[in-house]
Amino acid sequence: MAITEKLSALGFKIERPIVSTIFLQLGLLITPHGTFAQEAVFHLEGLVVTASPLPREMHSIANHITILEGEEIRARGKTTVAEALRELPGVTVVRGGSYGAVTSVFLRGGESDYTLVLVDGVQANEAGGNFDFASLTTDNIERIEILRGPASALYGSDAIAGVIHIITKLGQGPPSASVSYNTGSFGKQDVIAEFGTGTERAAYSMSIASYETSGILPFNNQNSNKSLSGNARLRPDDATDLAMGFRLASRKYHYPTDGSGAVVDRNSFFFGDHINAHANLTRAISPNLSFQTLVGLNQTSGGTDDAPDNKADSLGYYGYTSSDQFRRASGEVKLHANMQSASASIGFEYEHESQNSFTESLSQYGATYGKSRNDRDNRAYFIALTNSHSKISYNLGGRLEDNERFGSNKSWQAGATWTPGANLAGPLLKVAVGTGIKEPTFYENFATGFVTGNPNLNPEQSTSWEFGAEQNFIQSIFRISATYFNQKYRDVIQYVALRQNPLDPNFLNVAKAESKGLELEAQVDLQPVQIGSSWTLLRTRVTDSGFDEGNGATFVEGQSLLRRPGRKFSSWVRLASTKTDISVHFSRIGERDDRDFSTYPATRITMPTHNLFSIESAWRILRKTDNQTAVTFRIKGENLLDENYQEILGFQAPGRNLTIGITAHIN
Repeated sequence: MAITEKLSALGFKIERPIVSTIFLQLGLLITPHGTFAQEAVFHLEGLVVTASPLPREMHSIANHITILEGEEIRARGKTTVAEALRELPGVTVVRGGSYGAVTSVFLRGGESDYTLVLVDGVQANEAGGNFDFASLTTDNIERIEILRGPASALYGSDAIAGVIHIITKLGQGPPSASVSYNTGSFGKQDVIAEFGTGTERAAYSMSIASYETSGILPFNNQNSNKSLSGNARLRPDDATDLAMGFRLASRKYHYPTDGSGAVVDRNSFFFGDHINAHANLTRAISPNLSFQTLVGLNQTSGGTDDAPDNKADSLGYYGYTSSDQFRRASGEVKLHANMQSASASIGFEYEHESQNSFTESLSQYGATYGKSRNDRDNRAYFIALTNSHSKISYNLGGRLEDNERFGSNKSWQAGATWTPGANLAGPLLKVAVGTGIKEPTFYENFATGFVTGNPNLNPEQSTSWEFGAEQNFIQSIFRISATYFNQKYRDVIQYVALRQNPLDPNFLNVAKAESKGLELEAQVDLQPVQIGSSWTLLRTRVTDSGFDEGNGATFVEGQSLLRRPGRKFSSWVRLASTKTDISVHFSRIGERDDRDFSTYPATRITMPTHNLFSIESAWRILRKTDNQTAVTFRIKGENLLDENYQEILGFQAPGRNLTIGITAHIN
């Protein structure tokens, strides 16, 4: 079979000239060259990989960025990435009720589909930006990088408000393994096994995990989430670095609720499978020049099943089944020039997106069916420049998207950092500006039946700027930071229910909105005690509601965007020693607007402030002679105040709950 046919079978609809170009460059990559000194490819401590094509030091990043270490996340008993993100400034996590329900992340007040999710550099969002964080677990994660602000100049569509980058763990040292078991309230049963090994030349890791709960509702609320993850890296010589990895997830979530949250259905459930895989080859041509190729695949398959509850269930619309498959297959080639304090990267990316959907509705009037299959291609050309001069670092970037559906779009970004003091421990000032885009979903473009899509939609766009300052005191024992941001969104796609002509589309680029706010952080490190706090002050406002009218509309001019709290405060205290690790966390999430779907038309309401209090603790009860932990016992209590709250109106959040667990490390 020809190579183009093989690529087509994998979802790559690539023209022959593009194939020739890519493989010509791949040939250059594998051409023998003399070996030379190169930075160790497996160790990136102190570096950030999300903010630019090449790793950069934290103090040179102009955007507000947070790094979460995987070991610390798991030590706190966090099993999903969404739970790990909850307390971060500028981040709002909204879950539709019980464990496993649809979970969205709003970054800096943007829409839930304005955040690009990467897994080892490969986009994990569906086409159009949708991503359900309920399926993304923390096993086998090395770290999570959260970049706030638009990054479409680097990554293209969906990075309109920021990027959340999941970086998979690699094994280190001799072969080792760990097995964890957790049990607790609401039928919680978790089993996680991880193992790996690594040297400077080769490393790998794998994990397999199963997460189960019986849910918080009286019936039909079980959740099952299983994952398999693997990552391998090979460095056959000093000039070559090959990385490959995959992450598979399969889940099934039972929900008895209707659109208003009422518990009415005994057999409805959601199912979904997710595949994310990559192969990344970097080949150095000289000490200052290298090529990089990245091939990625992201596929989501899932749907809903709501069969008739019983034989008597035969009136109205009494049954529904849906099945959707989304695929994004991409290939990317980059050329990097790295010279002491400066670097430049240019590249080309090709991406093919496709959707295949099927629906069946059962009613007393007979069965109706829907079926659709659509795809689109995107080509992108980009450049990124970075430089550092003494106390100043800056970056510039630009990207041109050429999409077969909505044409060409440009995005850009620029940023600078300045350290006016005598060393890096002094004050740090940062400024960043940029633009972002988000392509329409396939449904918005191509919907048929009761809703008509609009194939002529433009991407949603944003323009953003931010200014930040950081300061360390008393030999870096005390650190504070503040970031002010301002984002404006335009060409926001709006659903229009009433049309002058029945043949007119239901989706139009008409709405505008803005979000602005302040992110504050403070941390004191008095080993073995650490204390930290963060505040988020957020103001969102609709500046053009388009065709939306009435208080129950999604966009009401002059009012705030839905489900974004105006204020959020988090504080924590941690005591970490060789034998114990205890942390106490408190969060206060302020008022936010929502809609009440139990009425027609839906009415706008204000959700009250709620407080969350949790304690996590770990005891190392057995130790090996080399000072490594052999067995760790954990206990975690969440929502210990038993706060009665909802993140979405009508969908109750879990009350007080307790989890205990044990982890065994084997070398």
